[in-house]
Order: sequence, then C-alpha cells, then structure tokens
Amino acid sequence: MVDKIQQVKTLLDALPYIKSFRKKTIVIKYGGAAQINPLLKDKFAQDIILLYLVGLRPIIVHGGGKKINTLLDKLQVSSEFVDGMRVTSEAVMEVVEMVLSGNINKEITTLLNHHGAKAIGITGKDANFIKAKPLENGKYGLVGKITHIDKKVLKNLIKEGFIPVIAPIASGDDENHPGYNINADLAASKIAASIKAEKVIFLTDTQGVLDKEGKLISKLDKKNIDALKKDGTISGGMLPKIDACLEALSAGVKSAQIIDGRIEHSILLELFTKDGIGTFITNEENI
Repeated sequence: MVDKIQQVKTLLDALPYIKSFRKKTIVIKYGGAAQINPLLKDKFAQDIILLYLVGLRPIIVHGGGKKINTLLDKLQVSSEFVDGMRVTSEAVMEVVEMVLSGNINKEITTLLNHHGAKAIGITGKDANFIKAKPLENGKYGLVGKITHIDKKVLKNLIKEGFIPVIAPIASGDDENHPGYNINADLAASKIAASIKAEKVIFLTDTQGVLDKEGKLISKLDKKNIDALKKDGTISGGMLPKIDACLEALSAGVKSAQIIDGRIEHSILLELFTKDGIGTFITNEENI
C-alpha cells in the first residue's frame, strides 16, 4: 500500500507541470546515446508517448552522425572535415539523405507508432517546408544554412494529431538540387523559433553545461553564458548547442534545456519535476 501511495504522490507532484505544458509545443533534438542504445530508445519512445497523451505537442528533430560515418566507410565514400565540420559533396549528401531520411527517420516513427503514437516522418524537402542556402558561400559543400521554414506544414500536422519526426535536410532552389545537410541542433532551434515553441530540449551525452570543476550548472541566462564563453568554460562541442539555444530564445522560444539523454526518462525528469536534471537556459536574469 505504501508503494501505491507513493506512486499516486509522484503523479500529483507532476500535475502542476502537466497543466502548465498542456497544449504547448515542445521541440526535442534527439541524438547521442539515447538514439543508439536500445533500452534508451525504448524509454525515449515511452516519454514521448506520455507527453503526447497528457496533451503536450512534441516535435522531434534528429541527427545521425555515427550511422552516416558507418555507411560512408562501408561504401568507401571519402569525406573531409574543415573547421570540425564535414564537407558535404553530392556523393556524401546522397548517403546523408539515405541514412537520415530512409533509415533513422523511419526507425523513430516506427518505434513511436508501435508504442501507440501517431508519428509521421518528414524531411525539409517534404512540402518544401525547409529551405536553405550554402553555409559560408559553399565552404562546406552542401552544408546549408536555413533561410525559411513553412510553419504551416508543422501546425497542420500537429492539428491533425501527428507527432512530426524531422530529418534535418533542406530543399535547394531548383528541382534538381540534391538538398542541404543541416546541423540538427540548429535545425531544432530554427524550427522551435518558427512556431514560437514553449521550449526546445537538446538530448546530449553529458549532464548539461559544466563548470570548470566538472559540476553541472543548472541555470543560465545570456549574461552568464557570455562570461562562461569568454573564460573558456563553455567551449568545443557545447558551443553550437548553446548558440542554438540562444538563437531560439532570441526568436521568442521561452526556454531551452540541455539534458543528459543517457539517463532513462530524462525528458520526463526535466519537464515534470521541480529541479529538473540538466541546464535550464532563459533570457531572464537572476533566475
């Protein structure tokens, strides 16, 4: 009986958060271990189903770098990195689209549908809803910078009860263009901004933003972030995630979270508990 009472208490503790997020749109960048580990994939699907059933409107944006690397090696398609970014030739782009759109995207939608969702997998080429131009005038080949998102496509899907699962591939300017490879973090940020989402959540393979002693920084605002960038606390692979968060916030998204996707049910722990588990980022100071 004690265990049952505790279960009810847990549900009641989550109730205020469920109420506050009901009918709100949340964009989730899905990547890292959560996208590879079979157990974590299943827990992720359960989290999304629960969000969906209690009235939230999740949108999932996914990457797939490790699977892209594996298939490039298998097909012996060479690629190079400049400034830490893969130069995307037409041959590489073909593999990127194969993996993101044909493999990973359908794997995620199948998993969600199996658990009882109504998920639909799309890329930016579908309905031409994400358009892009070459990043830095083509320095990185077919790596793109998003120029336009048709938010009506997403809003119509949500209105019909779908969970959009988006592969970050954008359309080019003409019918024969192979498309653009878009950084998934930045795609999530732009999509969240385009529909003024309540929040954007990034699943990573770290606790969140860490201080110089390796301890989690639970709350940040732009002023804090500028100082941490300046002293080198925020650096390397965390920089593009932080920049994606700030871009979303500057466009009207209320908050951003960077959380540890290696923890089971990390999304529920972040959204439906008082303290959350990752780094909460907002425009407001003294949070």
